[in-house]
Amino acid sequence: MSPTWNSDDPITTERISPLGWVRVGVRGTILAVVVFGGLALLLVLRLFERPIFGVDRPVTPYITQAVCRTALMILDLPLLARGPRMSVPGAVVANHGSWLDIFALNARKNIYFVSKSEVAAWPGIGWLARATGTVFIRRDKRDVKNQMTVFEDRLQHGHRLLFFPEGTSTDTLRVLPFKPTLFAPFFSDTLVHDMHIQPVTVIYHPPDGADPRFYGWWGDMGFGEHLLKVLAQRRQGKVEVVYHAPVRVDDFPNRKSLASHLEDQVRSAHNRVEA
Repeated sequence: MSPTWNSDDPITTERISPLGWVRVGVRGTILAVVVFGGLALLLVLRLFERPIFGVDRPVTPYITQAVCRTALMILDLPLLARGPRMSVPGAVVANHGSWLDIFALNARKNIYFVSKSEVAAWPGIGWLARATGTVFIRRDKRDVKNQMTVFEDRLQHGHRLLFFPEGTSTDTLRVLPFKPTLFAPFFSDTLVHDMHIQPVTVIYHPPDGADPRFYGWWGDMGFGEHLLKVLAQRRQGKVEVVYHAPVRVDDFPNRKSLASHLEDQVRSAHNRVEA
């Protein structure tokens, strides 16, 4: 009988073996070169791209995509993707279980993440997020109008914004209720009749014999410790990304009904794996 796991149960931190530290050194060094080398190339190209195209980014998102695909190869973490990529104007929503979501979701399509404003100040991650066009939002009702303006501008320029409507990350074993507030900008007069939203399910399959939450990064877990664990892992599991059919925003009467439908779609693929 399979054990029942709960995100409140402590994760046993296994000691990294000598060979594990070798993998950390090799993979970590190559990963750093690829990520920060890609960042340097992106920043150089933005010197030319921004004056010519402004908010539009016709070139640099492909660097981000290439870096993310390469990062998964360095980690030896297979990516399985199924379902159609959205070809109509709009945004993407997905469940959030790990920092690895950034690589998995960027690897197959050009997207721009929407993140809480605190991330902008994080060392390393914040620099990467700002350079790749992440939209930062403050969880302050007084800033809602300004955020709506930013969203409208980016969406009207054809940017695929990606939201994590759960509002936090999980242990990868569950999907939390979606917060309807994040969908308010889509019901503005300038967007409601043109926008679509595509729900995406991210599913992590742990390495054989490992804790099912192996790739989960949530709560007060340290990023560095979790990164080392993934780098040291000899045989990885895999990550699966399921793209569901996009829906028209104006097919729904309000943001609550839209959020509920998208949550059900994301949860449906996640529940099939659990079953």
